[in-house]
Amino acid sequence: MGVKINQLEIENVKRIKAVKIELTENGLNVIGGKNGQGKTSVLDSIAWALGGDRFKPSKAQREGSVAYPHLKVTLSNGLVVERKGKNSSLKVTDPEGNKSGQQVLNGFIDELAINLPKFMNSTSQEKARTLLQIIGVGEQLYALEKKEKELYSERLQTGRIADQKKKYADEQVFYEGAPNELISPSELIAQQQAILARNGENQRKRMALDSIKQSLVFAEQDLIRAQEEYRKKQEYLDKLKNDLVIAEKDALDLQDESTAELEENIRNIDEINRKVRANLDKEKAEEEARNYQKIYDNLTNDIEKVRKEKLDLLTNANLPLPELSVEDGEITYKGQKWDNMSGAEQLKVSTAIVRKLNPNCGFILLDKLEQMDPQTLKEFGQWLEEQGLQAIGTRVSTGDECSIIIEDGYVKDEHQIVEEQTVEVEAPKAWEPGKF
Repeated sequence: MGVKINQLEIENVKRIKAVKIELTENGLNVIGGKNGQGKTSVLDSIAWALGGDRFKPSKAQREGSVAYPHLKVTLSNGLVVERKGKNSSLKVTDPEGNKSGQQVLNGFIDELAINLPKFMNSTSQEKARTLLQIIGVGEQLYALEKKEKELYSERLQTGRIADQKKKYADEQVFYEGAPNELISPSELIAQQQAILARNGENQRKRMALDSIKQSLVFAEQDLIRAQEEYRKKQEYLDKLKNDLVIAEKDALDLQDESTAELEENIRNIDEINRKVRANLDKEKAEEEARNYQKIYDNLTNDIEKVRKEKLDLLTNANLPLPELSVEDGEITYKGQKWDNMSGAEQLKVSTAIVRKLNPNCGFILLDKLEQMDPQTLKEFGQWLEEQGLQAIGTRVSTGDECSIIIEDGYVKDEHQIVEEQTVEVEAPKAWEPGKF
């Protein structure tokens, strides 16, 4: 349980004439009043009393007062803190009567608890660093964010190349029906010569057939003219007939091949090869585009993995508030960055972070609570009670939501009493600091 403020006694500080305030241990203590009545002077007095001379207002003594400022703060750990006299010297007294100084207070008083604007006015990156310092994942998160940025940059470049490759591939001409490989002129000529050779052989066989037919005719004529040579010629005739049968069988299935397609290909070889090259270039371009798309998709998966690691890291961290996170080096709350948060959300986030920063300090000072509507103020007070945190804030209001009202440098209910008491006092020496 952090140290709280039980009681305040303030005299002659800035706009405060004399106030004595009993504070609730947990929840919201709202100091209300109109502008210029001394509300903020109460917060400045607490900061000065507990934080030291670096928080002393530039014009600490109330204007028109002949008495020096007097501050007395009673803390929940039993310490009594006083500043009084011409030099506003500090005295810290524990329950056993021992006296000490600022060093004791510095052991449990957090600077941001009494100077919340310092945190709220810091940059988004500084706020994020403060939060990450508290939950102890700063280095891990920064390493993951660096890795994510590197992968994102690589993916961006890969995506651009993939788009260029795809566009180039789409622009390439493709010819349907073109061969898959380039045609060789020498190969086509060789094929043509082979066909011509086969056709020449066929022609030779046809000529042989014609010659046999002619010889048969001559032989028949010779047979008629020379019966006497019948038997010799008969043998020769039988032989020729047998040759004829064989020749006819050989020639029966012969069919000449056309060289027209090869001749056409030879004539158009340059055009055909141009189409083949175009198709090969298109296929290559499409393959490159597909490969870069695969690389792009893999990088996208890597980025998602890193983002999940970041999410898991922050999800498992002991964050001060649900839905509070760090994205791209900036604090986010309910998905909104600092400049998109409402004033009420900024106060709540700041309060939670500062409380987490130093749990030994159980209170926090809040100025300008008028930026919270009554319902939000009520919910904020309930949250403070749940957290066991004491908040002392100011609000330009005199409504029921205010714990006390400051009017003309006094607590409103005591204003008239103090005025009557001061009328009866004839000299300043009769006023004793600390008495109300």
